[in-house]
Amino acid sequence: MNGVSMSPTKRCAAAVLAGVVLALTGAMGGGCVKNAATGRSQLALMSKSEELSLGAQAQPQLVQEFGGKVSDTALQAYVTDIGKKLAAQTEADNPGLPWEFTFLNSDVINAFALPGGKVFITRGLASQMKDEAELAHVLGHEVGHVTARHTNERMSQAIGAQILAGAAGAAARNQKIAEVANNASQIVLLSYSRDQESEADSLGMRYMTRAGWDPAGAEGVMKILINASQGQRPPEMLATHPNPELRLERVRKELSTVYLGVANTPKYLRNEERFRTQFLTRLRALRAQEGMSEERATRIALGSIGPSGSWCAHCAAEERKGTEELQAAVQAGASVRTNVNANAKIGTLSGGFDDSVGLHAP
Repeated sequence: MNGVSMSPTKRCAAAVLAGVVLALTGAMGGGCVKNAATGRSQLALMSKSEELSLGAQAQPQLVQEFGGKVSDTALQAYVTDIGKKLAAQTEADNPGLPWEFTFLNSDVINAFALPGGKVFITRGLASQMKDEAELAHVLGHEVGHVTARHTNERMSQAIGAQILAGAAGAAARNQKIAEVANNASQIVLLSYSRDQESEADSLGMRYMTRAGWDPAGAEGVMKILINASQGQRPPEMLATHPNPELRLERVRKELSTVYLGVANTPKYLRNEERFRTQFLTRLRALRAQEGMSEERATRIALGSIGPSGSWCAHCAAEERKGTEELQAAVQAGASVRTNVNANAKIGTLSGGFDDSVGLHAP
């Protein structure tokens, strides 16, 4: 945070500046709450019921924008089965959320989540994996974003910035929720901070280990992202996720400390053979039916060529930089940097991931 280190409590206290304004206008829909998954306090101006409503409303939009669901129901069921097992390992009342895990028919590399338990992964990302533990970590990471309420946190920061810029509290809060609900791609464009991405990585490793998968699968995922980042056209995931090399370092450190004696042991599953025969083989057969060669699919996924005829939220946003559409998205808080200094001054809206934010990535 521009050289200023803040504890979660101090950060939340500073963010309450926006909450005070909301309270004075009678619009307080949340406040500083302790999160059961992370153990830290966070600003959450959306209630859990509002999160559920937002996720349910935005889900169909995102499914359509990413090419719909993969047509093979067995592949969908495979992803759902792993996701449900991970969700069952979450804290407090989170296992009771209406979790849904959607396997998207898109060859771009991405995964993301909506508030309230809606998780998505593209076939472009899944096709690069070598075992079930890697899939479990990506899904667990996105589950972590949900349980940590990261979208709520970032939207709350955007609302706070708008209020301090002069917008009325009730109007700013309600407008922000309505904007995102009506334009679901804003959620996908909502960059997480480095700390939030790291938090989701750690939560993903926690949930996959509790469910019986080898946490070393997280290392494989980071290597996929590093490989993908070398392409001529880096995948859209990297537009909103921080440096994969840095994430790999953090994952390895956690494997050598928190999961020492757990990672890479027979007790915890990789399920490489099962993943290859029941998942990858079917996925490749599906591509063959669609007339796409494995080589072309891989080149699309790794960014050396663009996906023909497909819609890519992050890629499209990058191509629209400087246009009124992107400026409007930024003004609406698609990506917000809250810069809190010693005097608790809140800074400006920022387009794209800014790794100076010191508070999250797949």
